[in-house]
Amino acid sequence: MPRWQEQLIKIDDYHWQIPQSYKSGMRVPGLIYASEEMLKSISAEQTPEQVANVAFLPGIVKFSLAMPDIHWGYGFPIGGVAAMDIKDGVISPGGVGYDINCGVRLLRTNLSETEVKPKINELISKLFANVPSGLGSEGKIKVSQKEMEQLMVEGARWAVRHGFGWEEDLDVTEEDGCVKGADPSKISDKAIKRGMPQAGTLGSGNHFLEIQAVKEIFEPKIASIMGINEIGQILVLIHTGSRGFGHQVCTDHLRVMEEAVSKYGIKIPDRQLACAPLESQEGKDYLAAMACAANYAWNNRQCITHWARESFSKIFGKNPEELGMRQIYDVCHNIAKMEEHIVDGQKIKVCVHRKGATRAFPPGHKDIPQRYKEIGQPVLIPGDMGRCSFIAVGTQKAMEESFGSTCHGAGRVLSRGAARRSLKGKDVLRELERRGITVKAGNIPSLAEEASQAYKDVTKVIDVVHQAGISKKVAMAVPVGVIKG
Repeated sequence: MPRWQEQLIKIDDYHWQIPQSYKSGMRVPGLIYASEEMLKSISAEQTPEQVANVAFLPGIVKFSLAMPDIHWGYGFPIGGVAAMDIKDGVISPGGVGYDINCGVRLLRTNLSETEVKPKINELISKLFANVPSGLGSEGKIKVSQKEMEQLMVEGARWAVRHGFGWEEDLDVTEEDGCVKGADPSKISDKAIKRGMPQAGTLGSGNHFLEIQAVKEIFEPKIASIMGINEIGQILVLIHTGSRGFGHQVCTDHLRVMEEAVSKYGIKIPDRQLACAPLESQEGKDYLAAMACAANYAWNNRQCITHWARESFSKIFGKNPEELGMRQIYDVCHNIAKMEEHIVDGQKIKVCVHRKGATRAFPPGHKDIPQRYKEIGQPVLIPGDMGRCSFIAVGTQKAMEESFGSTCHGAGRVLSRGAARRSLKGKDVLRELERRGITVKAGNIPSLAEEASQAYKDVTKVIDVVHQAGISKKVAMAVPVGVIKG
């Protein structure tokens, strides 16, 4: 039995603490959100070791946190949250991830499942043709290097300015679809060359575009404010990030950070936690580059939103306004953000690393759209393509306890390699079709990596964060049709 497991302190049914005494050098305790059942799979992967390792980082405050969808990642666990005091804290690219601003966007429609089902094959084919997807896919947008630099600075606004979407989409996008401080001079030529052809693409792996039907509404009043009004209502969920561009940005700056660890005499238990002081040039350069990649990702989701609306319009013979295709929200779940939080009774500015975790701000927070001030920030939690997804809202308890953060999805239980070894893509496709879910993918064998068996049950994940009080579930939707890269 790992030593951390012997020392794990059960606070209640959904909170488990790794004491600061577990390892000499931990600056704060670890805190894992999980049910007792979930701890078994979390333990098997040894992910709590990563939670403990993150607690070594200079400037970390309160806790090294892990959400119930936690699984093994580069340096930080995926599902990890850590806040660093900006005065003496660090920024760690491993706490953001390679796919900077991987995130999700949800659209509502006026359509019902009974209207869409007879046309689902036609609709999925149109979406597949209209939205560039797949490994190495190239977008329909051809940008020059100068335009690429503008895109990095403007984010989703660049897309709206070029006719891809509506001005109101920006209001219901985290950070209005553009995080400040982006500096294209901090981006390598290699990253720019990788990013230019992939602008406006869905990508591969676990990225998807999903047509969903509302299955259950837990909070009718809150759901209605979001535009979710009835069972069977059709929603559109888009999940993608910064593609090869963000990956290259992370790779480039990790090399710099590895040198910075020695330069600044930082002691870390895992070289993958390479970091630099927030106030250092290396730290500032990474944050400026990260902002470029985050904005690139928001531009991607904005363009895909436009093409999704176009596709629905073509199939149903009505314009997107008549179809009621308004955006509910867009949240990122791989990013570091400067935010104010109360720690030990004092309001301080911190850099919150969220890696596979979603911002979950409460009602009345200054950084959420006016239309959601009463209910709190929408939280979008996709599951796997065979089960369901949830819409939730942020809570005051999340602000007090988890730096306004909650889970981001189901979380893997099988690595991609293990899933491919134990499952066949064609069998996964057949099973989904048997259950009435239409799937179109650029690579059928790769569907094995995204099978339900490769993921935790998102229903159990959302139950933990709901019961722990760090988000409140509002509605649940099930897949009707899915596009995978």
